[in-house]
Amino acid sequence: MSMAHDSSHQQRESTYALDAESAAELARLMRQDRMFTTEIGGLFPEVEEVDGIKDILDIACGPGGWVLDTAFQYPDKEVTGIDISQRMIAYAQGQAKVQGLDNAQFQLMNALDPLKFPDASFDLINARLILAFMLPSVWPQFLLECKRVLRPGGIIRLTELEWGMSNMPAFERLSGLSMLALKRAGQSFSPSGIHVGILPVLPRLVKNAGFQAVKRQAYSIDFSYGADSHESFYEDIKIAFKLLQPFMLRWKAIDSAEELETLYQQALDEMQAEEFCACTPLLTVLGVKP
Repeated sequence: MSMAHDSSHQQRESTYALDAESAAELARLMRQDRMFTTEIGGLFPEVEEVDGIKDILDIACGPGGWVLDTAFQYPDKEVTGIDISQRMIAYAQGQAKVQGLDNAQFQLMNALDPLKFPDASFDLINARLILAFMLPSVWPQFLLECKRVLRPGGIIRLTELEWGMSNMPAFERLSGLSMLALKRAGQSFSPSGIHVGILPVLPRLVKNAGFQAVKRQAYSIDFSYGADSHESFYEDIKIAFKLLQPFMLRWKAIDSAEELETLYQQALDEMQAEEFCACTPLLTVLGVKP
């Protein structure tokens, strides 16, 4: 998700492909936060030295799962989350209060606009799965803003994925339609729209923004039938592709709402078949501010 904005600029509309104010999306993102943290082995497992990290920013924090878990695990660190959705921020603030996490803070803000933080405010910036609203043309300025609010030696940590890799036709077609919609909406790096295209270019984007010691850590999550993460992914996809239907129709990835709904139901049926095989590759890229 993203954030609100300097009064000197015209209000930028949300580019999030799903309804950021949806209660169903809030519930989905809470489950997704924990699912991905578990699958990749921790909150930021690629960062070897955490003692020097005091102030952390999570961009597009959604309902705050990653921020809350980080604040709980590291009570000596200050963790801030920003998001464009008032519903998400209100929920996250409520959870921080209920859990007694005084070191977790949340602000309404748009990640596509200049960040409302002073220079050198953070030691670590985290952003996971922001491809759902990021525009290719905005990435360079976004990364420069991240570098601005990082302290020297601070770390940026970005995690993105590709999806739709399976052995079932309806699931693969439905995934393909979502990527075609992103392409037509101008939110894809792929020249053809057959995938999102973020994974190949992400390390170069980080290097071009002036970050040093750029490194990559690849993950692959198996959500085939019978795999440990199958049911979690099934519930995630069931909500995500339902909420994506207006976006796919808006960008004419498919002409008929009825055909799309039929395809959606077929894809869900395929996911519950014993023959269903699928995986999703993820890539975490880290860079250090000089």
